[in-house]
Amino acid sequence: MAYHPLRHLRLKVFALALAVLLWLTVAGEHVVERTLRVPLEFRNIPEHLEIVGDPPGTVDVRLRGSSALLSRLEPGEIVAVLDLAGARPGARLFHLRNDEVRSPYGVEVAQVVPGTLALNLERSGRRVLPVVPPTEGDPAPGFVVGRITAEPATVEVIGPESRLRELSEATTEPVTVSASRERVRDVVTIGVADSAVRLAQPQSATVVVEILPAPIEREFAGVPVRWRNLGVGLRAQLVPSLARISVRGRREALSPLRADTIEAFVDLAGLGPGQYNLRVQVDPPQTFGVSDISPAVVDVTIR
Repeated sequence: MAYHPLRHLRLKVFALALAVLLWLTVAGEHVVERTLRVPLEFRNIPEHLEIVGDPPGTVDVRLRGSSALLSRLEPGEIVAVLDLAGARPGARLFHLRNDEVRSPYGVEVAQVVPGTLALNLERSGRRVLPVVPPTEGDPAPGFVVGRITAEPATVEVIGPESRLRELSEATTEPVTVSASRERVRDVVTIGVADSAVRLAQPQSATVVVEILPAPIEREFAGVPVRWRNLGVGLRAQLVPSLARISVRGRREALSPLRADTIEAFVDLAGLGPGQYNLRVQVDPPQTFGVSDISPAVVDVTIR
């Protein structure tokens, strides 16, 4: 078939005009350079190695391209990638080349700053640690924290060998025992104090905290029983006016106590003249608890 240069003339003229317009558009844009801080990714880290310390998370990249194209860049379009395949343990230097920066078409990477990165690589290890849950707060007066158990009792952790050697235990979220008088049970998350070490498998622990009566108990005879909130113009008489009170707590909390420092009382609020049988109450501080009051009830005459 013979070639006819004028065949499809309109299409050819349109294509030529479009090409000229595109060339004029591109040629009219200025080529500029701009420096951006971009994220740094680590690729192909050997399975037996860990990066120790705080490696840089970003680098500065100088880009070259049209002003319009650079101004339209979105976060994440430029990413620096450092390939650690074949890396060895120890303090190592790695070159970050221009061609290791991912960029969209039309954007040229002119320079990466810094061009060399120093990383400390260490062999990865595993270790089984006991789970030791902390407690938060204090039990009710006269009670102490007893045995603390966790299920699971141990957990496997992974991390750099030097960091693993420094750890003696895994921890959990604190278990609150404030004002408790009986066993506390809670489900809490297990963790480790060193951020360079991680659990082989994220998990939680069921923690049981035994709350026991304080080990030391003392009895005080001749504790004066007083009244409170007696109405204006009234008089009160208590029989008996002395009580025997047993308290429990830590030795250091009970040793300074005396009979006259214990606040035993009956509450007369709202009561008028007459005879009453009222319960003896004690205001214990947070350092001890009351285990027995004798007599528990006294005769009160109000005139």
